[in-house]
Amino acid sequence: EMANILAQKQLRSIILTHVIRAQRAINNEMAHQLYVLQVLTFNLLEDRMMTKMDPQDQAQRDIIFELRRIAFDAESEPNNSSGSIEKRKSMYTRDYKKLGFINHVNPAMDFTQTPPGMLALDNMLYFAKHHQDAYIRIVLENSSREDKHECPFGRSSIELTKMLCEILKVGELPSETCNDFHPMFFTHDRSFEEFFCICIQLLNKTWKEMRATSEDFNKARKGVMQVVKEQIMRALTTKPSSLDQFKSKLQNLSYTEILKIRQSERMNQEDFQSRPILELKEKIQPEILELIKQQRLNRLVEGTCFRKLNSRRRQDKFWYCRLSPNHKVLHYGDLEESPQGEVPHDSLQDKLPVADIKAVVTGKDCPHMKEKGALKQNKEVLELAFSILYDSSGQLNFIAPDKHEYCVWTDGLNALLGKDMLSDLTRNDLDTLLSMEIKLRLLDLENIQIPDAPPPIPKEPSNYDFVYDCN
Repeated sequence: EMANILAQKQLRSIILTHVIRAQRAINNEMAHQLYVLQVLTFNLLEDRMMTKMDPQDQAQRDIIFELRRIAFDAESEPNNSSGSIEKRKSMYTRDYKKLGFINHVNPAMDFTQTPPGMLALDNMLYFAKHHQDAYIRIVLENSSREDKHECPFGRSSIELTKMLCEILKVGELPSETCNDFHPMFFTHDRSFEEFFCICIQLLNKTWKEMRATSEDFNKARKGVMQVVKEQIMRALTTKPSSLDQFKSKLQNLSYTEILKIRQSERMNQEDFQSRPILELKEKIQPEILELIKQQRLNRLVEGTCFRKLNSRRRQDKFWYCRLSPNHKVLHYGDLEESPQGEVPHDSLQDKLPVADIKAVVTGKDCPHMKEKGALKQNKEVLELAFSILYDSSGQLNFIAPDKHEYCVWTDGLNALLGKDMLSDLTRNDLDTLLSMEIKLRLLDLENIQIPDAPPPIPKEPSNYDFVYDCN
């Protein structure tokens, strides 16, 4: 009754405008009261959450009919009552399967588990009616897939509703000390349903990104649901001020982003910052850098096809450059067309001894970038340009086909000159290989506490009169 009175007086929007979005900062006591109101409001859902569906109740079954109608009757003839009852039954069964229910014959049986009970069905209907395009897209997209990666809408909605109830602690009494309220839940009269609508679209997206299969739904569900829960929890901790802001936070938290965050958090755990680990990293780093250097030089030995740039217009003329296997000479020469594989040394007319190279310059410092005004303006080309300077005024000018090749060549040439490899690619490779190597070495120390200080050095022996006879 209180909730109804508050709704009639539009208290939610008054609180949003005059308390949450007011100029004054919200003190702890006010934050606690907002938290209590949020919890009690969500607790109104407990009744539906704990209500099982009655498969005999026609009104409840009509909701499932409505879900089917919105998804499929838009594309077929509405009120298509022609055909035998058997035919209609088989059509309904097929549609319920497409909707992703477990029980295709009587989907009402899917809602007999509590929680989430009827609350899941309420959410599905709200989504189908208020976000009809997104609902139809998700259902049709997944029902027409043939690669076993479809995300069953019905089952996913039931699981998601259950999870959202756990996240928001529906049915639990408010804590007396907590003041953890979320402003976005005060921006809409049906905030839980809207919250579900955003999260079901997220679940569908994450399912695709993880390439989960519906064949082993329970196993896939566990993995996908864990990631989705993490995405939601991480977005909620930033306290978005509106549902739209929450949505955009989730867009930045893709599955790959979650993996990156997990990785960096693991790397920042105390163990990885302890002195022995940092010393081990320092010890391993030169080996890893040597490995990267060898890979770069091997790529230079394979060689790359570069495009020639004409001063008036860009033409499809090519030239090829590669390093000799003994790393002493750069062979290069013009080509008529882009080659399919490696170009042998002897077919390249010109050569440049590595010993003659004075410097490698990049970007704006390249002679061909200074000459050509139009190219100077082209930021993309500028980022891929590098030059080899040799003798008094000799130069060999390059435009790499892409950023990866640019990094490989600038790294390789710097390595040949005995300089540091400074590209982003080297930094990423070093981080990846170093972290893998550290983890592999730490596998043997599973569950062993790594001490902060080294063991004490024992006292010197009383004399040094010991000898070892090698024979």
